[in-house]
Amino acid sequence: MLDDHRPESDSLPPDARLVLLRHGETDWARTGRHTSVTDVPLTDRGEDQARAAGGRIAMLGLRHPLVVASPRTRALRTAELAGFAVDRAWDAVREWEYGDYEGLTTPEIRREVPHWTVWTHPCPGGETADAASSRADLVLSVVSATLPERDVVVVGHGHFSRVLIARWIGEPVTEGRRFALGPAGSTVLGFEHGFRQVVSHNVPPEHGA
Repeated sequence: MLDDHRPESDSLPPDARLVLLRHGETDWARTGRHTSVTDVPLTDRGEDQARAAGGRIAMLGLRHPLVVASPRTRALRTAELAGFAVDRAWDAVREWEYGDYEGLTTPEIRREVPHWTVWTHPCPGGETADAASSRADLVLSVVSATLPERDVVVVGHGHFSRVLIARWIGEPVTEGRRFALGPAGSTVLGFEHGFRQVVSHNVPPEHGA
């Protein structure tokens, strides 16, 4: 049985941090089209957002951060513009795969499946919630092994970053629906007295971005 009173980690530096950075705006993100495997570029605004996000994250004073990025161009370009040298382009931090819903908006999907969300309904031909959860647990296991020595920055995508947040605090993947994350928004995950916590969430790249 899980002991809620026992710290989840008492061996890490108290300031150990995992930073999640969503890629900047794309045309598909701007119009609400679900984007996973499709490799769409950043808009000009998305590039500006990425640069601004890098400045925001630099202010955190991270410990020699290990930078991991999705292999999608929009994530790699965001990392580059934010001033990060990517140590590993890792497919495990790719976006939730939407299958037949790739490129569609939520209103378009709901014409066929009322009340659909990625959190509550399947994506035909795509990734299941259980698969996304298992992938997130793998990522967090690797990240946790790095945190004693270095902070980690993961440059990725909206839905999968929200899965990582939910799993970090021990919640089921479906609770990712509680965490909005805008283009080039960042979230800091860390610890307080050994317990995993959300330190800050959905910090915009700049005011008015």
